[in-house]
Amino acid sequence: MNNFEFYNSTRIIFGKGTIAKLSKRVPRKAKVMLIYGGGSIKENGVYEKVMDALKKHKVVEFSGIEANPDYATLLKAIKQVRKKHVDFLLAVGGGSVIDGTKFISLASPNEGIEPWDIISRDLAKDLKKVIPFGTVLTLPATGSEFNHNAVISRRETEEKLSFSSERVYPKFSILDPETTYSLPQKQLRNGLVDAYVHVMEQYMTYPVGAIVQDRQAEALLMAIIEMAPAVLNTNHPDYDARANFMWVCSNALNHLIGVGVPQDWATHSIGHELTALYGLAHAESLAVVLPWLLWYKRDQKRDKLLQYGYRVLDQKQQKYSERIDRTIEATAAFFQSVGMPTTLTSFGVDPDEAAAKVQARWEARGWSLGEHGDITGADAAAILRLSR
Repeated sequence: MNNFEFYNSTRIIFGKGTIAKLSKRVPRKAKVMLIYGGGSIKENGVYEKVMDALKKHKVVEFSGIEANPDYATLLKAIKQVRKKHVDFLLAVGGGSVIDGTKFISLASPNEGIEPWDIISRDLAKDLKKVIPFGTVLTLPATGSEFNHNAVISRRETEEKLSFSSERVYPKFSILDPETTYSLPQKQLRNGLVDAYVHVMEQYMTYPVGAIVQDRQAEALLMAIIEMAPAVLNTNHPDYDARANFMWVCSNALNHLIGVGVPQDWATHSIGHELTALYGLAHAESLAVVLPWLLWYKRDQKRDKLLQYGYRVLDQKQQKYSERIDRTIEATAAFFQSVGMPTTLTSFGVDPDEAAAKVQARWEARGWSLGEHGDITGADAAAILRLSR
């Protein structure tokens, strides 16, 4: 196992009825900006619960955060934070709203710095000033409510880039499974796939003797597979299924299973390009990359593929090459079982065109990614050409 440091400062407040606890968690004298997306929280009753909990607080609102939050929209929020002297932020929504709030939290007090440089020049880790924030999670998927990562899109330049900073851990995150009851099946599907790939990015590399991390990762993968049918039942939402769904998404990327082990994240980096170029949802972009990346890197990932297939997917063929084949096929089959396509052509995207565009962008940035740092722009293109 590799050396590591682990730190996570977010308080998790989990369970039904917990939105009411906002009144004690948000500083009483703070001027709060409530940040949310397209207005679904007003339709499902979450907005009313939040405002009732904050009835003794001074609250201003900023709505309109997009899926894959857009830099131009976030600049408007930053301007309002500065103008209205906001000193606490509350994100109510899914990963996009929370990611956007992290950027607003970091960029707003650091005037004099070009906000995009925080991401593009990797300045986030060096900035000390931040506006504290909490979250109310309504769409489980990204784990942003329990980590220090964020991904921001800049539509005018077709870019989607990530940043991380220990300064942007939420002060608290409220996870009430009942907030998921109104979610459409597509968003539930996306959350399941997103969480699955988050685990795979930290697990599907090469062995370093990390028994605890491996077993934790395998447990999360098996849990996702087990809970999927019940989670996708939108006619009669089951509380325990949705509670487990919410918790597995949070644990898939709170960084605990990633300590002391090599990590990949090339699937995410390729997927971000597909979202920026073609508008695929985040989970959709992951599902059309991961199975093909596993095929392409099967030799380098051989030991972990064999372990994963045997322990998680019940693939016990004695011939190792056959077990790897069936393991990768079973991974794609799970995605398909929840209604998620696994090829670019399923979304009307030409793999050859996508390959050329992604290769050019990676080469312009000088990227070589993956756990061995050996996935170049040419490799990313080769992976995408398989997705047909």
